[in-house]
Amino acid sequence: FSKEEVFPYPEISNDELEEVNQFVGPVERFFTEEVDSKKIDHDAKIPQETLNGLKNLGLFGMQIPEEYGGLGLSNTMYARLGEITALDGAIAVTLAAHQAIGLKGILIAGNEEQKAKYLPKLASGEHMAAFCLTEPGSGSDAASIQTRATASKDGSHFILNGSKIWISNGGLAEIFTVFARTEVVDKDGSIKDKITAFIVERAFGGVSHGKAEDKLGIRGSNTCEVYFENTRVPVENVIGEVGGGFKVAMNILNSGRFSMGSASAGLIKKLIEMTAEYAGTRKQFNKKLSEFGLIQEKFALMAQKAYVMESMAYLTAGMMDRPGMPDCSVEAAMVKVFSSEGSWLCVSEALQILGGLGYMKDYPYERYLRDSRILLIFEGTNEILRMYIALTGMQYAGKILTEKIKEMKKGNIGVVLSLVSKKLRDTMGRKVDFGLTGQEGVTHPSLEESAKKLEENVYNFSTTVESLLYRFGKTVVDEQMALKRVADIVINLYAMTAVISRASRSISIGLRNHDHEVLLTNMFCAETYFKNNYLFAQLQKNSPENMDDSIKKIAQQILEKRAYICSHPLDRTF
Repeated sequence: FSKEEVFPYPEISNDELEEVNQFVGPVERFFTEEVDSKKIDHDAKIPQETLNGLKNLGLFGMQIPEEYGGLGLSNTMYARLGEITALDGAIAVTLAAHQAIGLKGILIAGNEEQKAKYLPKLASGEHMAAFCLTEPGSGSDAASIQTRATASKDGSHFILNGSKIWISNGGLAEIFTVFARTEVVDKDGSIKDKITAFIVERAFGGVSHGKAEDKLGIRGSNTCEVYFENTRVPVENVIGEVGGGFKVAMNILNSGRFSMGSASAGLIKKLIEMTAEYAGTRKQFNKKLSEFGLIQEKFALMAQKAYVMESMAYLTAGMMDRPGMPDCSVEAAMVKVFSSEGSWLCVSEALQILGGLGYMKDYPYERYLRDSRILLIFEGTNEILRMYIALTGMQYAGKILTEKIKEMKKGNIGVVLSLVSKKLRDTMGRKVDFGLTGQEGVTHPSLEESAKKLEENVYNFSTTVESLLYRFGKTVVDEQMALKRVADIVINLYAMTAVISRASRSISIGLRNHDHEVLLTNMFCAETYFKNNYLFAQLQKNSPENMDDSIKKIAQQILEKRAYICSHPLDRTF
């Protein structure tokens, strides 16, 4: 547990705060006064005047450096504006598809010539960008794409052929980041198929798109199939190196996910305002809805989820803004999983508070419900991300364990004795101390119990992961149900860390309503501590709490018949 990474909670400079606040007012005004979300949803299209307004505010170039005509915002400032743009799902997706993934390849892996050529028009919104990875036969398995780019004989360009599906901005974009298979001569002289990333202009020719998809939510965003037919792409338009495209794709996706936390929190905070107004005025049984315990429970849940998402998102953004471009891909994935699932739950709860009114098209709540469902699917499904979170951490733990085993095999008695004494201390009930509390502690005394729960969970997690690696070895990659639990624990631990760090800062600097933050933090950490303990129990060998074998048997029997196989309750054998 590296407390220096997460304590104290990240701060931005006064200049940055002043700068982002200059944008917040105009952007909020624009979304309140100029954006007709009901019309965008109904027409399944964002009007050109709305797009022009977004361009004039600089929202198409938020993270593009000022030298290329962008706003040059840090990740933290980008997250802050994302809270506002999230109030219209279609606009949020259009902007994110353009800059969080569409042009991101040029930004993080492009050379100076590519940046100078493409970024100014992308920053102004004159050109829109799209990210083309998914294909009819290749969804989460990105490495299985079939679109092909064949080098010309003179080596001056590639001929691109193939199709991509569910491409956000596909019908609007002028610039596409396209991933295709290319032949690469390996070090040993053999020819291998590897993925390469290309900047493709619609103007190159041979680029077309299908009709816009009719979607459940985010209806105003443009999503369609994009086709490439003998499209000539100059060799200068390769992003990075030939054959290095898979890494480029993963880096693009990994870098953008964190902003879903602030966007989701922005939406839920708005929902709390709207539903609290309703609950405070609507009467049933001569009492306001706000006086009923089961309604109060929903508001506490929404506030808690918003607080945790926000804390995780800005902790991650702050870490990403540190010098040296640290790799925060696992943290960003954790933010995405927690926030997407939290949003879906909170929007559903808000609808429940409103009753029948929430179900009506005259109000925005049902649109928020439809819009939020995509969050669990795009930018990496939550199932894939859970595997990524768990296995990335297990890989690191596995290396440490392998070194220990090697030392033991060499007869290093010190390693053997340390493992034996560790087991002995565990059986006698060890006192865990990672330095979060006490005289030298980094957390405020009012959060001491939460910090101790976190420390205990972190320690138990390390021993659990170690026992899983001993038990399964390399085959742990196939134990998806166990890995899901590992990922859920890691997400919970990161969430606990984020709220404790943030609340400690809020108390220390005397922020308004910091006592409310302490309440939310302590409640969340207590609940999560018990959830983690149950997950630890399920991960033990021969655990009675673990139902995985039954789950697999039930699923296999259903999938063999491809149907629900129980007899009907009215059937009889006589």
